[in-house]
Amino acid sequence: AARVLVMGAGVAGLQAIATAKRLGAVIEAFDVRPAVKEQVESLGAKFVDTGAPPDAETKGGYAKETTAEFLTRQREILSAHITQADVLITTALVPGKRAPVLVTADMRKGMKPGSVIVDMAAPAGGNCPLTEAGKTVVKHGVTIIGETNIPALVATDSSALYARNVLDFLKLILTTEAALA
Repeated sequence: AARVLVMGAGVAGLQAIATAKRLGAVIEAFDVRPAVKEQVESLGAKFVDTGAPPDAETKGGYAKETTAEFLTRQREILSAHITQADVLITTALVPGKRAPVLVTADMRKGMKPGSVIVDMAAPAGGNCPLTEAGKTVVKHGVTIIGETNIPALVATDSSALYARNVLDFLKLILTTEAALA
């Protein structure tokens, strides 16, 4: 089975875990927010604990920037997991900021030839410094996908999802209006 590491367990990361699980992969996932551990494990992935500080999350549930000291310790722990991964999916973002660099050039060098990095944070600068926004490149045997508009690659499914969400929203409005009348 392919080994997949997902970095960032927000909406995109959790969906990546679920998809990889359906495809039969062995999955590990990481996030600075300890609160998502249960969600990660409920989808069948192993949570990689880096000892995140308790203040790594905003009141709205989003990740916050961490200290340089924590980032260094986090990278040390994650390096071993990255070198074992066949597929690395990065989704980590901090609202209103440039995407944090989670995968250094040295970490990428430790990956096996033929491995793939899917940097979903590419539009915000990427979680890997070798990501080229809007391009797929191969660096030292590792394919790095820096697609900036993933929904456009699956336009039919994206449109169906959007339509379903709009319909559900309209049903709520119509139900509320009918109840008030």
